[in-house]
Amino acid sequence: MSAIQENYSLKSLNTFGVEASSRYYISVTSESELRDVIALPAVGNLPKLIIGGGSNLLLTQDFPGLVIHVNLKGKQIITRDADATYVEAAAGENWHEFVCWTLAQNLAGLENLSLIPGTVGAAPIQNIGAYGVELQDRFHALTALDLISGELQTFDCEACRFGYRDSVFKREFKDRVVITSVTFRLPHRAPLRIDYGDVQMELAQMNIKTPTARNVGDAVINIRRRKLPDPAMIGNAGSFFKNPIITDAEFTRLQQSHPTLAHYTAQPGHVKIPAGWLIEQTGWKGKHLGRAGVHAQHALVLVNLGGASGAEILALAQTIQRAVRDQFSIALEPEPVII
Repeated sequence: MSAIQENYSLKSLNTFGVEASSRYYISVTSESELRDVIALPAVGNLPKLIIGGGSNLLLTQDFPGLVIHVNLKGKQIITRDADATYVEAAAGENWHEFVCWTLAQNLAGLENLSLIPGTVGAAPIQNIGAYGVELQDRFHALTALDLISGELQTFDCEACRFGYRDSVFKREFKDRVVITSVTFRLPHRAPLRIDYGDVQMELAQMNIKTPTARNVGDAVINIRRRKLPDPAMIGNAGSFFKNPIITDAEFTRLQQSHPTLAHYTAQPGHVKIPAGWLIEQTGWKGKHLGRAGVHAQHALVLVNLGGASGAEILALAQTIQRAVRDQFSIALEPEPVII
């Protein structure tokens, strides 16, 4: 088992690149090592923070407990049946690299989720999604280690209770279990999702009339690289706010005072409002508050302009929330885990 380290800097483990440290830190590379860690008497009562790629995390202060960095690796094809191929990846695998691997195996289904930052283990927690596909659409099951009992559990789609950027792992199982592997069901004949305007336009620019899954993945990569800043160049956690979902009645009321209100259909009786559009209307796109700012190309992305603390980024987020609430009476909910 790796040694537990004290007063460990977390700057390289969060894509915002903010300075913060943990009282204790350990990187685990196997389920047995993870079991050994949680069995240590000194670990039992410590607060625990599970970190993967750190791309959905905002640290506003030092963490007083144990950070467990999940570095389990491995991916494989489990089985095939008449309708689908089942693939498994360990929780510490880079998500985008895993998507690229599936495409290299001529397996379609995850291409719309290309270039989303983070790890495989973090993906179900957030129920990541993009361009018409959500993780739950391709999910089969996952395994997770209970930090209290030390037992390995299996969660199917129903047990995960997926919602919009939500799952059971953000609620009652938050910091209670560590996801160790995820299995996906990739249908053999699922139609490609190319109905989003940006994807259609990108494929047209690529002069592709009959796209393959890999073509769609390349198109999504091009779009994301053009629209979203690279965390290696400027600290960010991707989209900071969820797109709010409001009732049809609320939308009708808002539309009376905001006739150009951007929207698209959500579940029956509800409308989804693009959070980026709301932020743009308040004038915050491209603006900054101290060393934290809103990206000039994408209003949903908050950025560390250099040396910003997590508290500064949170203060900017809260200022934007107030501005949207005052102008539209809509509450914006952050996507990242805020410590």
